[in-house]
Amino acid sequence: MADSEAGEADGKVKGAYDASSIQVLEGLESVRKRPGMYIGSTDANGLHHLVYEVVDNSVDEALAGYCSRISVVIHPDGSVTVSDNGRGIPFEVMPKYNKTALEIVMTKLHAGGKFDKKSYKVSGGLHGVGVSVVNGLSAKMTVEVKRDGKACRQLYELGIPVTGVEFIGDASPGEAGTTVTFVPDGTIFETTEFNFDILSSRLRELAFLNKGLEISIKDERSGKEHVFRYDGGIKSFVEFINQNKKALHDVVYISGRKNGTELEASFQYNESYLANIFSFVNTINTTEGGTHLSGFRTALTRTINSYAEKKKLLDKDVRISSEDTIEGMAAVISVKIAEPQFEGQTKRKLGNSEVKGLVDSIVSTALSTLLEENPKVARTIVEKCVNAAMAREAARKAKDLVRRKTLFEGSSLPGKLADCSSTDAALCELFIVEGDSAGGSCKQARNREYQAVLPLKGKILNVEKARMHKIFANREIVALASAIGTGVGDDFDIAKARYHKIVLMCDADVDGSHIRTLLLTFFFRHMRPLIEAGYVYIAQPPLYRVTKNRKDYYVYNDARLSELLQQIGEDGTALQRYKGLGEMNPEQLWSTTMDSERRVLLKVSVDDAVEADKTFTLLMGEEVEPRRLFIEAHALEVKNLDV
Repeated sequence: MADSEAGEADGKVKGAYDASSIQVLEGLESVRKRPGMYIGSTDANGLHHLVYEVVDNSVDEALAGYCSRISVVIHPDGSVTVSDNGRGIPFEVMPKYNKTALEIVMTKLHAGGKFDKKSYKVSGGLHGVGVSVVNGLSAKMTVEVKRDGKACRQLYELGIPVTGVEFIGDASPGEAGTTVTFVPDGTIFETTEFNFDILSSRLRELAFLNKGLEISIKDERSGKEHVFRYDGGIKSFVEFINQNKKALHDVVYISGRKNGTELEASFQYNESYLANIFSFVNTINTTEGGTHLSGFRTALTRTINSYAEKKKLLDKDVRISSEDTIEGMAAVISVKIAEPQFEGQTKRKLGNSEVKGLVDSIVSTALSTLLEENPKVARTIVEKCVNAAMAREAARKAKDLVRRKTLFEGSSLPGKLADCSSTDAALCELFIVEGDSAGGSCKQARNREYQAVLPLKGKILNVEKARMHKIFANREIVALASAIGTGVGDDFDIAKARYHKIVLMCDADVDGSHIRTLLLTFFFRHMRPLIEAGYVYIAQPPLYRVTKNRKDYYVYNDARLSELLQQIGEDGTALQRYKGLGEMNPEQLWSTTMDSERRVLLKVSVDDAVEADKTFTLLMGEEVEPRRLFIEAHALEVKNLDV
């Protein structure tokens, strides 16, 4: 490899980064008018995207080899500070505009050092629009820069400078970096409250993807704090994903460079039946995959089949499919590319056609060598894939059997379902309840026009421990999937969802909690798009009924119970602790839990997919020891224990 190509691949450029590196393409006018075009939405997702954009600028400095630490702080006043020890944004005056480079970067769309291909070979963010967009959507922003022995600051409101670039002191020799503090504009965003766990999840990903980079986050509201640094890079990421699973071999790591594009891939099989694959482009999480993921999976399938056939490890009737090769796999695929083309502004899917062949070539070569040189690992992987192929065939037969019984056909709904009369999925609600007793009360209480009720008998299968053929054999899961209408597994299609509110309504006791957890496990593992679309909810039936002077009060938590008893007195008061929905008559159930005007529903969301996977594996998986340790560690936190 030529030295020049190696330098580009490493992302380290020895050229100057100064005012001449900054290019301007257009202004900020449209950002406040159409913020969704730039950050995707103005809900909580868009709010957190602001932080990601500022952090991505710091990560770009790390990718170029000039930043080793990034800090994020959430302040009690709702502002956020992002600081790094990179080179600092240049603040010399640009003669063409008669303004400092710092002001141009902060106030002009498409202004930055990412367009000249010298300051940054690869970059994340929104290709230079990021920090200016954040400025435009902030009520206030302060930027402080240290470089060249000086420290400067500029203040902005609604994206407009309210001060010039002010000299505020000397910087120590060699001291450099940028600190950005901003307050989101409450007139634009639906919420301005940052979630520590959501931000922490993204920052942990960035630390995994940038080996040796230290990223910290502190929440001054709660005192929570994390410091992320992974010298093992994406190998550490895979180990983190598999930490509560039984791994079948050591973590595999593959890397390569070709035509200016850099690939890192790491994977490890475990004894579970679920795939956890994360793909990234320039540290951006491509949640919908793309050509880099397609290239990885194509190489994986072809190479494993080729090795298995060569070593005569396959029966003549067995052919390993792409789905078989990812069963029980934890994997991370990361590419760094100078000109990524994404499908959609929020960059969920990579579209560069040349990347597929590039990834395929690198992975095929490395994986073929690995299998040849490690026959024990190779046999383990092939056996895992063959078992997956056999299970897939069993699942197909089970699914066909179910279809012959018409349970999965759209024209045939489960007999226990009390459906609603409306066919508008956006208005329809499905209440999933446990047992016939609660089901009877719900059916009498509901609004038949838009509320449907599906009672389940007993506890559904724990899908964390089951392959698809067992799932298709479970009557309660089949009934649930049939009622919802989307199908399961390869057949899943969210467009066929018959209800846009799916409400889990379980009893407020240990069994109810277990059933709710089993249902959430099923939705997370096999119908996650329903959760991501915001269709899944948890009902909040009252825990207590307090009666005094023939008047009933319904209470949903212990804190409110204490307040109520203080208000109405401890004399002549009757207290009932509900353990089951069947204890309420239809009128009570309607008024407390089902009436859309008065009820409380909790929306289920996935703020951190890696942590969610870790939790389901811990609580519902095969490994007993991690679960025992978890119970021991949290035993004293139990509030309601049925014995």
